Amino acid sequence: MKNKQNEIVLYHGSPNKQICPTYGLGNDKHDYGKGFYLTQSLALASEWSVCNPIEKNGWVHKFILDTGELKILDFEKYDVLSWLAELMKHRDADTGRRYTVLAPKFIQKYQISTEEYDVIKGWRANASYFYIAKCFVRDEVDLDILPDLLKLGDLGIQYCLKTEKAFQFLREEFSALQEIEYTRVNQQYIQRDKAAREAMYTLINSDQNKIEKVFSKLI
Repeated sequence: MKNKQNEIVLYHGSPNKQICPTYGLGNDKHDYGKGFYLTQSLALASEWSVCNPIEKNGWVHKFILDTGELKILDFEKYDVLSWLAELMKHRDADTGRRYTVLAPKFIQKYQISTEEYDVIKGWRANASYFYIAKCFVRDEVDLDILPDLLKLGDLGIQYCLKTEKAFQFLREEFSALQEIEYTRVNQQYIQRDKAAREAMYTLINSDQNKIEKVFSKLI
């Protein structure tokens, strides 16, 4: 018998009305690699469904995930450097030789092994959060302000289903499918991202940013 206490409601924003979450699919260049990405925030899922340059309405799909038998890695419970290491494993925060040389050393030192987990939970590195990562690897951001930077903008936490087992415990509530108006909600997405960038820029350029505990000195 299912224990509803273990169930969480998640949303997936997509430009597609019909989707079929499938184990093994996805882009390895996404934040946590291949997998199916969702959020507990209906508002964020709505914005993510229309954040593509294609000017058409999006769709928000509602899912129920039974977590009772799943192992979840929650990056909010770990040092933020572990999250950055995971991000660097899948996405390039810079293109220069300095980063190419230092990134593998940083990943080796701070990474958390994710192989035993069914679901990864953590920040979504959209344009604003990836801006933080880029500033950090260029030694422009002090470690002490990283947690505060990640709180700015209310940009959301995402869940990534990684294992075949996780997909088996996911079900969609098809009756809850919502169409999202592009012209209205895309502007909300742009404004949220703009506000986050401005707040991050202000903090990075403030006296709170000592620029002492920086990327290259943490390796």
